[in-house]
Amino acid sequence: MSNAFYRTATTTVRALGLESAALAAHLLLYPTGLAPEPLPQAHPDCGHSSGHAPVLLLHGLFDNRSVFTLLRHSLRTHGWEHVHAVNHNPTSADIHTAAVLLGRHVVHARRVYGGEQVAVVGHSLGGLIARYYVQLLGGHEHVHSVVTLGTPHAGTLCALPLYPIPIARQLLPGSAVFDALRAPAPHCDTRFLTFWGDHDPVTLPPGNVLLRHPDLRVENVLAPGAGHLSLPVHPQVLARLRRYLATAPTPSGLPQNDPGHRLSA
Repeated sequence: MSNAFYRTATTTVRALGLESAALAAHLLLYPTGLAPEPLPQAHPDCGHSSGHAPVLLLHGLFDNRSVFTLLRHSLRTHGWEHVHAVNHNPTSADIHTAAVLLGRHVVHARRVYGGEQVAVVGHSLGGLIARYYVQLLGGHEHVHSVVTLGTPHAGTLCALPLYPIPIARQLLPGSAVFDALRAPAPHCDTRFLTFWGDHDPVTLPPGNVLLRHPDLRVENVLAPGAGHLSLPVHPQVLARLRRYLATAPTPSGLPQNDPGHRLSA
């Protein structure tokens, strides 16, 4: 057999190992994220003295804030003092309702932390909710950056078995949600960084994970060897995410219609 076959097989085995480890760790931590996280309260020194703007974390379908345990630790270890997770219940809501709830948390965070804009990091469905908020509900006025991890920006056929759940129907390609998100968004100046893994089976077809919109400032990044649950714990993803959030957004800071690139080793 060729060397290319062995390299592909080795990469696949490593990716499956990383995804399995991420799943095992997440199952262990899942109960710790069931209770909602208290909203941050204002106090005299609640400005972001570290120089980093506040970050809100939003989980995916049937998940909770525990999926961000390592990501949150990574940010706090590197100087982000104000990192908060938002739990939502997608089984009893739709994307619009979840985006409205996110907006309330965003506005509260701005009020607590001196009026500065915030960043939002969303895993899977959480990234789509964040995009809906900034693109369709005026959230671009409050959010300077959105980072998405394995988010189906053009829908996924994997939602079909969950059709009875309203929010799952909205995740199907061609739903009214994606029709709305394809509409012009000339006033949305929020920047987007999207990560996707080449071993993520959740978004079908795989190309639907890329964010393509002529009015949005987008950078699509492939994380080699990453699956769906391993994206929030992938070392290269965490490092790239930190560099991105540490860089102040500028009007010309990111390309539009970025075709996508890979994380370097």
